[in-house]
Order: sequence, then structure tokens, then C-alpha cells
Amino acid sequence: QVQVVESGGGLVQAGGSLRLSCAASGSIFSINAMGWYRQAPGKQRDLVAVIRSGRTSYADSVEGRFTISRDNAKNTVTLQMNSLKPEDTAVYYCNANVRVVGALLPYNYWGQGTQVTVSS
Repeated sequence: QVQVVESGGGLVQAGGSLRLSCAASGSIFSINAMGWYRQAPGKQRDLVAVIRSGRTSYADSVEGRFTISRDNAKNTVTLQMNSLKPEDTAVYYCNANVRVVGALLPYNYWGQGTQVTVSS
């Protein structure tokens, strides 16, 4: 019913920048929040940044370096990542908390993930 598709990512040197984009589509009634998570090999999936009702929240490790923004009309969210560090290397997943048409409650939908690799 809902598709979440990410784009962007890739390989960059430490100190560089990347921009991730994500679009949600389908039978969407409303989106409560959109955010980005990441998962490094052998580690759990952690929250990177989330935007909800115009308010943003960031993990301490990315505060001041990453910026999340959302286009409500297009159901898209972007993550601008600056001053990247090798420890930012991970698969980045987009998440959308969506209430589909006809549903009473929202549900979390995930993208397929996009690899971000930062070389030292």
C-alpha cells in the first residue's frame, strides 16, 4: 500500500558531504513523521534524525553535521550530511510513519536502504 524509496548515498572521503533523499507514495492519508536510521555491520539499527510536525531531532553523534528536511506536499524527506566521518559508514534507511487511507492507526514503513561509505 505504501512504498518508501531512497536515493543518494555512495562513497565519499572523510570531511565530505552527501545528500540522501526519500519519497513515500501509495495510499497515504497522512504522514506523522519521517526519519532516517542507520545500521553498521554487526550493530543495531539506530535513529539518525527525525522530523515530525516541523520539529527535528538528531542523534548526538550527528548533531550540527546533518540536517533533515521534509516536503509535506511531495511526501519526501532529505538528509544533508556534512563533515562526514568514517564512523558514519552504514546502511541508511528511510522510515515513514504513515496512516493509509481507511486505516485507524499509522504504521511504520521502511525503504530498502542505501549504503554510505566514508573513507579515511
